[in-house]
Amino acid sequence: MPAYWIAHITVTDPARYAGYQAVAPAAFAAHGARFLARGGDHATVEGATFDRHVLIEFPDMAAARACYASAEYTAARAHRTGACVAMIVMVDGLPVQTD
Repeated sequence: MPAYWIAHITVTDPARYAGYQAVAPAAFAAHGARFLARGGDHATVEGATFDRHVLIEFPDMAAARACYASAEYTAARAHRTGACVAMIVMVDGLPVQTD
C-alpha cells in the first residue's frame, strides 16, 4: 500500500533552501519516491497558510520512514534548517482498487 509525505512549506531563505533542493532528490530516489505535486498554483481554504505544497508518494510507509531517517535525507535537512518553516506529515494511502 503506498504512503505519502505531505509537506507544507514557506521558504524564508531561498539561497539556503536551494541547497536542500539540490541534494534531497537523491534521498527520495533511493527510497522509491515519486513527486505527485511540487509547488504550483494552490489555494488555502482552511488552516494555516504556506507558500509551497509538496506531495510525495512512496511504495509503503516503511520506505517513507526510512527515507526520512536516512543519512542522505538527514544531510539534506541540514540545508533547509533555518531556511523555511515546514510541516511534514506521513500518511498511509488507500489500498489500490482493481475492478
